[in-house]
Amino acid sequence: MRATNQQPSAAIVGTGVIGVGWIARFLAAGYDVTATDMAEGAEARMRRGVEQAWPYMQQRGLAEGASLDRLTFTDTVKEAVSKAELIQENVPEREDIKRKVLADIDEHARADAVIASSTSGITPSTLQQDCRHPERFLVAHPFHPVYLLPLVELVGGTSTLQQTIDKAEDIYKQAGMKPLVIEKEVEGHVADRLMEALWREALHIVNDGIATTEEVDAAIIYGAGLRWAQMGPFMTFHLAGGEQGMRHMLHQFGPALKLPWTKLEAPELTEELKEQVIEGSEKGAGPQTVAELEQQRNEFLVKLLDLVEEYWPEPQTIMNNRKKEPTHDG
Repeated sequence: MRATNQQPSAAIVGTGVIGVGWIARFLAAGYDVTATDMAEGAEARMRRGVEQAWPYMQQRGLAEGASLDRLTFTDTVKEAVSKAELIQENVPEREDIKRKVLADIDEHARADAVIASSTSGITPSTLQQDCRHPERFLVAHPFHPVYLLPLVELVGGTSTLQQTIDKAEDIYKQAGMKPLVIEKEVEGHVADRLMEALWREALHIVNDGIATTEEVDAAIIYGAGLRWAQMGPFMTFHLAGGEQGMRHMLHQFGPALKLPWTKLEAPELTEELKEQVIEGSEKGAGPQTVAELEQQRNEFLVKLLDLVEEYWPEPQTIMNNRKKEPTHDG
């Protein structure tokens, strides 16, 4: 991660799995971080989580001045957010809770602060309704583990100013992330909608007895997943079209899209299906605990990120060269 002459301070509201990921990410980039969470025992859990993530941040590279000592915990939202340039909300995924907390943040945040929600599905126009200054609010949706995965989806609502999105984009880049600005808000944003489509199809395949959970995982690990880590679905299919690329791909295989290979709606989540998925997942994990699997995943991601950056340092040119048009101007 690059050090800069001035690193913004960040406030994290909600210190669950996603909140802890944000804390580790910002600390590693040299930020001062203030966190708050009203849950009993939240501070102890938060500090354990950040300490567990820290070795992986060290492997990825720390900014100058990065330190765990720059983390402060407080019991109140007011104290946490009053001095922060960026405020990241990560409370439970319930509209009523998020709107109440965001209104509280908005009341106490400094005038030039950017307020962001990590929501995975709620639209920004919905969440900013109770804010007195909705123009400085946007969705900044990350992916678990936040401290390693660099993608963050930025989505403004109907009242969000373009300058808020631009400022947020710069801050997240300073934190070593790859911001993807989404110009049109939609439930689930982009990446989660894609993952949900695959998840629904995976459930159908298991439910219909076509393959086990382990076989579905293997199909991704040793097939599509290896390609997607570098190129994504569109570039993968572009290569599948040979010398003429996507032009030939769509001409040759486009008609097959009409074939009923996939199912759009999720299957009914019966008790039988739930048990199949649970038992299959536990069997796939074997004797390893979740903590051991997380450690293995993190070690893999560190190596994979190095490889991705070696072959494609800027996988999405739109992340850096997108048009600066004031599409969210209030």
